[in-house]
Amino acid sequence: MRKRRIDKPVVAIIDAERSNNCIEEALDTIEAGKIIRTQDTVVITANMVDNKSADSGTVVHPDLLRKIIRYVKKSNPFRIVVAAGSGGAPTDKVFGEIGFKKVIEDERVEFVDLNVGPYSEIELNSSIVPRTKINKLVEEMDVHISFTPIKMHKEATVSLGIKNMALSWPPAEIHGMPKKKLGIHENLHEFIAAMGAAVPIDITILTGMNGMTGTGPSDGKPVNSHIIVAGTDPVATDAVACRLMGFLPQAVQYLFKLYRDGAGEADVKQITLKGIPLVQAEELYSMAALGASIAIDKKHILSMHGD
Repeated sequence: MRKRRIDKPVVAIIDAERSNNCIEEALDTIEAGKIIRTQDTVVITANMVDNKSADSGTVVHPDLLRKIIRYVKKSNPFRIVVAAGSGGAPTDKVFGEIGFKKVIEDERVEFVDLNVGPYSEIELNSSIVPRTKINKLVEEMDVHISFTPIKMHKEATVSLGIKNMALSWPPAEIHGMPKKKLGIHENLHEFIAAMGAAVPIDITILTGMNGMTGTGPSDGKPVNSHIIVAGTDPVATDAVACRLMGFLPQAVQYLFKLYRDGAGEADVKQITLKGIPLVQAEELYSMAALGASIAIDKKHILSMHGD
C-alpha cells in the first residue's frame, strides 16, 4: 500500500463561529492544497453510518461535504470520488434521504458505495480478521480524505478519522449489516488499528459542528461545538480530537497501538498545532457537550500519560 503524502504531524483547530469558511480555513492552515496534484484521484471517505440526519450528530453534514469537494476542486485533480459504506442502513438509502445525493449531483463528482464490489483483498495484522476484501478503489486513490463527526462510541471509545475509515471500507455485502458477520467486533480495537495501518489517510477532517457525546455512533446526544479539526497525520488528528472529549491517547486502545507501532504521532507536544489554542478548543467543546468549561490541559499541556 502507498505511503501518506505528508509525514509531518500538523493539526489545525478552527472555531467555525469566527470563520467565514471553516473548512477552507482549516485546510489552508494545514496546507492541504499542496498535498493534492492535478493527476490525482482524490477519495473522500464520508461518514454515512446510518439513516439519521446530520443534526443528530450521526453523519457528516452535506453542506460541509460540499465545501470539502469545492476545496479539492481548486487543485484540479483528475478525479474526485465520495465514498461511503453505511453499517446501519443501506448506503443508497442514507445517500438519498439525507441530502448527499444532491451534493454529489450538483458538484458532478463520483460516488462509490463501499458496501459492494468490485473488490481487492488486503492483508491485516488482526488475529480474528487477518484479511478482508474492500472496494478496489483503495488501489486507485492517490489522496485519501477521511471526513467524520467528532463522536464518542460505545465500543470504540471514539469515532474519528481512523475509525470512520476502518468501518466504512469493509463491505456489508461480505461482513453483514451491521458489519459483525465475520468478527470485526470480536476485537474492534485490534481491527481498527489493523485497518489504520493498512489504508493510509492523507487528510483528516473532523467536525464538532454536528458531533455526538454519549452512546455513539448513532444514539447519543448531538453536540454543536463549532469546532473543526483537520490534520495531515491521522493518528495526530484523532489524538487532538480525543482531548476535546477528555481522553488521552492511551484511553483509546487502537489509537495508542498505532502510535506505539509508529504509524503516527499521538504526543501533542510533538504535533505542530495551529489555529485556536488546544485549551480553548477543549473548553468550547466541553461547554457544548456537557454545559461546563472543562479542559484536561487547563494547567499545562499534559504528556502522553497525563503528567
